[in-house]
Amino acid sequence: MSTDPLLQPYQLKHLTLRNRIMTTSHEPAYPEDGMPKDRYRLYHLERAKAGVALTMTAGSAAVSKDSPPVFNNILAYKDEVVPWMKRLADDCHEAGAAVMIQLTHLGRRTRWDKGDWLPVVAAGPAREPSHRAFPKVIEDWDIVRIIEDYADAAERMKAAGLDGVEFECYGHLMDQFMSPFTNALPAPYGGSLENRARFSLEVLAACRKRVGPEFLLGVRYTADEVEPGGIDAEEGIAIGHLFRDSGLVDFLNIIKGRIYTDPAMTDVIPIQGMPSAPHLDFAGRVRAEVGLPTFHAARIPDVATARYAVASGQLDMVGMTRAHMADPHIVRKIIEGREQDIRPCVGATYCLDRIYQGGMALCIHNPATGREEVMPHTIARAAVAKTVVIVGAGPAGLEAARVAAERGHRVIVFEAAAQPGGQILLTAKTPRRREMIGIIDWRMAQCAARGVQFHFNTWAEALDITSLNPDVVVIATGGRPTTAILEAGNDLVVSAWDILSGDVKPGANVLLYDDAGDHTALQAAQLLAESGARVEVMTPDRTFAPDVMAMNLVPYMRALQDKDVTFTVTYRLRSVERAGNQLRATIGSDYMKLAKQAVYDQVVVNHGTQPLAEIYFDLKPLSANLGAVDYDALIEGRPQPSGDGPPGFALYRIGDAVEARNTHAAIYDALRVMKDV
Repeated sequence: MSTDPLLQPYQLKHLTLRNRIMTTSHEPAYPEDGMPKDRYRLYHLERAKAGVALTMTAGSAAVSKDSPPVFNNILAYKDEVVPWMKRLADDCHEAGAAVMIQLTHLGRRTRWDKGDWLPVVAAGPAREPSHRAFPKVIEDWDIVRIIEDYADAAERMKAAGLDGVEFECYGHLMDQFMSPFTNALPAPYGGSLENRARFSLEVLAACRKRVGPEFLLGVRYTADEVEPGGIDAEEGIAIGHLFRDSGLVDFLNIIKGRIYTDPAMTDVIPIQGMPSAPHLDFAGRVRAEVGLPTFHAARIPDVATARYAVASGQLDMVGMTRAHMADPHIVRKIIEGREQDIRPCVGATYCLDRIYQGGMALCIHNPATGREEVMPHTIARAAVAKTVVIVGAGPAGLEAARVAAERGHRVIVFEAAAQPGGQILLTAKTPRRREMIGIIDWRMAQCAARGVQFHFNTWAEALDITSLNPDVVVIATGGRPTTAILEAGNDLVVSAWDILSGDVKPGANVLLYDDAGDHTALQAAQLLAESGARVEVMTPDRTFAPDVMAMNLVPYMRALQDKDVTFTVTYRLRSVERAGNQLRATIGSDYMKLAKQAVYDQVVVNHGTQPLAEIYFDLKPLSANLGAVDYDALIEGRPQPSGDGPPGFALYRIGDAVEARNTHAAIYDALRVMKDV
């Protein structure tokens, strides 16, 4: 029997959990019509089959019609949720995992123009900055109604065969009662801690009455808001005692901080460049002083940290939620002694940022996550070994090489640079984003273990490829930055890549013109500002850096706002000309006829990339498929047809060699083309 602390079973009341690793509540936004249908079920089932002990679904499921999801959550107030949750629970149970769900009423953390256009309610009138609604102060009849809704939802989950329910008491309605920041009610629901806790305890009592003593109930709550005037650590411990002494709560899940703004939420759920497990010691304190079974997750991305969390007695169950989005097979690989094969979570938080922009959660470098219906996490070996030649060793090329090698093919990779990485090498030059290199390092290790041949410092030409008699050729040559976008003066500007690579030294008074809206511009702005430059970031868009998204914007702003940096939106750079030893920029607008001028000593342009695809077009007429891709087959996860060209190799172009996109798109291209080769 293993002595690994992570692999020891844990007894939670009557429920035996097979190990100490769980995925905490999170909403990947996969429901359809508010129901956890096949995409949602298969996402959780993949983790259950691979050994996770407990999958906590939803983040959170809505218990009331006046708690409309702001993104795609489960609607636990509908009776039709029961058979969908039952199928999910049955499948995960069969795989050996326990299943629970997080229930909530969002309170003010939603909008009145969602769902059925009902008024937003809260325990006070204060608006939440993130969601911008001015809530109605909750009335007595609202309280009665919502408590009943909680009990109804808990009863539905018991009917679905789940093992328990977790209630969200951070940022949502329960916490809006609990926190002095948001509770403006008189007694009996406002004022003292006992009064502020009354609503949560009445919800718990109503639910316990419905579901009986064996169904597990827990609370994920803010035990320290880390702001003067709010719940502090001492009061947070006292709240834990109230939950324990009520006899209604079977476990606690500990949060430290608030989520009412993007910066606050990013401190609760840290991203890359921020400390790992920053709240672990505090969760351990709550466990020690309250004595209830304790769960916790906050940037616990690796097995070593998770193992310490359990071995040191800080936690009973450790949440590795984003880590399981990167690799759902973590537990299996631990059991098999293959920890080195775990695909790392690099903290990019592409998953969460997509949700908060209305998309579905996707891992930046595991495109099979959330696509389990059509994309494999484990690559099957091919019936016949082939020769696969890949040009380019960025994220797309390396993923193609990894997948082809796992298929059992002979794989040869050409790369013009001295080392692999492509654009990620530039990304990782920013110290805060250094973890991104894990995307490359993991794939290089996987390729090395499977005998992939690399030729660095090699500019491959068509004859180099065809002389190898390949069966498949993949062009993953990426793109080059585009700066020739002005009416005049294109020769006077430099690219954001020039700044990030160090090929061009920062100026003293810099215009950074960004109409791509991605990380590259803000990374360049940070480097320029930290060099001491005065920086103006200008965009023709109505917002700056729209592709960076909410949580990733936070560390950039923290790096820039105390420096001489300004942001100018809705203006378009038209041209640049010399003015002595300075540069005169002519600035226009898409909104009106305008031609104002400003002087800088350096102009930096970030305008995305154009494909480096010459070799693709050289090879295209020689290929069996003439470079064509069957989009229906691609979307449905079917093999590509052989094509109508001459006998010989199949040719595919992927990543930024096709068009400027992002890392996830490049890796997804590679997986869905190569998985059936």
